[in-house]
Amino acid sequence: FTFEMHHRFSDEVKQWFPPKGTFEYFNALVLRDWLIRGRRLLTFSDGNSTSRISSLGLLHYTTVKLGTPGMRFMVALDTGSDLFWVPCDCGKCAPEFELSIYNPKVSTTNKKVTCNNSLCRNQCLGTSTCPYMVSYVSAQTSTSGILMEDVMHLTTEDERVEAYVTFGFSCVKVQCTPNGLFGLGMEKISVPSVLAREGLVADSFSMCFGHDGVGRISFGDKGSSDQEETPFNLNPNYNITVTRVRVGTTIDDEFTALFDTGTSFTYLVDPMYTTVSESFHSQAQDKRDSRIPFEYCYDMSNEANASLIPSLSLTMKGNSHFTINDPIIVISTEGELVYCLAIVKSSELNIIGQNYMTGYRVVFDREKLVLAWKKFDCYDMEETTTTVARTNKTAPAMAAGIKTHNNSS
Repeated sequence: FTFEMHHRFSDEVKQWFPPKGTFEYFNALVLRDWLIRGRRLLTFSDGNSTSRISSLGLLHYTTVKLGTPGMRFMVALDTGSDLFWVPCDCGKCAPEFELSIYNPKVSTTNKKVTCNNSLCRNQCLGTSTCPYMVSYVSAQTSTSGILMEDVMHLTTEDERVEAYVTFGFSCVKVQCTPNGLFGLGMEKISVPSVLAREGLVADSFSMCFGHDGVGRISFGDKGSSDQEETPFNLNPNYNITVTRVRVGTTIDDEFTALFDTGTSFTYLVDPMYTTVSESFHSQAQDKRDSRIPFEYCYDMSNEANASLIPSLSLTMKGNSHFTINDPIIVISTEGELVYCLAIVKSSELNIIGQNYMTGYRVVFDREKLVLAWKKFDCYDMEETTTTVARTNKTAPAMAAGIKTHNNSS
């Protein structure tokens, strides 16, 4: 079973997406998806489009339907954390949007998760309600509250599916992702883990990141036989090893990094940050501009030649190659255009952020314990392996990634 993602916007959802074409254009993509036969598609009940939203941290969002009757939430997709959480009140998070809130008094299928539940990591006892707390590095994202269980509404081509999932119910008045966060990590509390444990899909999923900001997410998708792959390191996160970096010239230093869709940009610690950035700078032929939040930025003249901008590629453990399709970000400032190497200096972790996944279908195969990728047009469909489980001027932003917690993440 797979979840395929193309746009099917309701009026209330369209306000979240950037103006990338008409409603009819995206709706036609959905209809084409549903016409694909020979595979049973399991999707979110409102469709499985994702979209990168500039005003909300440049992360990819999708719509999920939770509870009975169903309540819709626009959630950020985050492979750097595990917990799916929604707010009971988040009026200060994004006042420009009309947000949903979860009301357990309205849903007839909700249950509170107690301290004696195996998913409760808090040091509480017995049948008391299980509290949780997750703090993220970003000042915009944190959550605490109680754990609950309710149905998530899914659908195949010919039947409705309701899967019980455990999620965080957050009532803390803090800055947050506007309408919740959808953790896609490896822990057993994450939704991919639940779907695989229930035998609905294989323990694998893919995300596609289009150049225009439109994408898709497919649960149970193990990709195709011609994709590149590298093994995960023994780490609860999606941690991989980079053996070589090429920025015109080759840098043979090895490092490990998280593949994190919940982080907007790519972060490197020294000395790798300085080595990569200075190599890029030595080959850039345009005038450096220091007015931008990124450190390595350059004026873009009307005669600028994109082919002269230094390229960037990674070699992973196993000798698989990952070319960065968009190594830069173009920013308008004071009526002028500049381009910047879209890497931020980090003090703690190396993170391959969502910006460097553009143009790829990335597969997080938790059965084989590999990360796989293939250059991909997110509007196209192709045969993939889908076995059933056995029994903008934007400062750098991170929605997740580095975090501390005392229950689930």
